[in-house]
Amino acid sequence: MKKTIAIFLSFVLCFCEVSAQSGTRYVKNEAFGFGEKLQYKVGMISGPLKGLGGSGGISINKTPKQIINSKGENRTCYEILFWVDSEGLVDMLYSVHDKYRTVVDVAGIFPYEFQQRIREGNYKQDFKATFDQLNNTAIVGDKKYKVEDNVQDILSALFYFRTFDLSSKRNGDVIELANFYKDTTYKLPVKIIKREVIKVPAGRFRTILVQPIIEEGSLFKFNNTINIWITDDDRKIPVKVATTILIGDVGAELIKYSGARGKIDAKLD
Repeated sequence: MKKTIAIFLSFVLCFCEVSAQSGTRYVKNEAFGFGEKLQYKVGMISGPLKGLGGSGGISINKTPKQIINSKGENRTCYEILFWVDSEGLVDMLYSVHDKYRTVVDVAGIFPYEFQQRIREGNYKQDFKATFDQLNNTAIVGDKKYKVEDNVQDILSALFYFRTFDLSSKRNGDVIELANFYKDTTYKLPVKIIKREVIKVPAGRFRTILVQPIIEEGSLFKFNNTINIWITDDDRKIPVKVATTILIGDVGAELIKYSGARGKIDAKLD
């Protein structure tokens, strides 16, 4: 289950592209808005243990959050939550209850606050970072780290990626990505593999399949090929994440969604 959680998080951990003018940019966003909620089945998605695992989800609070930046400006933000919970037999054998939170500038799609609460078996970890986007600084505890312009955390990065125009991207194109986590800014190339129609519990969708190119010393601690399918439309909703292990495919599949910003044109039925 622990590896399953890492794989589900993979599409969250890697999607960010650095821009100029730290903390002041404007990003056109037709992909998501207040009140969006995505729910996933997490665990074995094929093989003899299919169905074992748990559930997860990503939601944007319906109510805007106000943040005062280091210049004293009042900024309207999305408050975004991510969670994964083990269930049934898996919960009895290896309990997993992880939660993540980020507060993201509506206009610029960059974070001001990030929190992580991991509870996996006997392992516990709590992490918090705040970002001074105007001064390119991440603050973790009593330490400050110099970061790149408009740096992302591991959750806000997914939402920034969803604003990208991928219509001109072709098979084999690579997007160079980066995000800050703990004390390091990680680089990660992501390759466009192909466009295809897939079926998940939430329905049948036209999708773009992408793969992070995992290198030694990267953010990820496993070497499996990770496949990530996002809807091939303006919403770019992650509908499936998967990798193959000895006993089948493990990952996450979208089972339900609500509060989408507009019509999901990639949904076929």
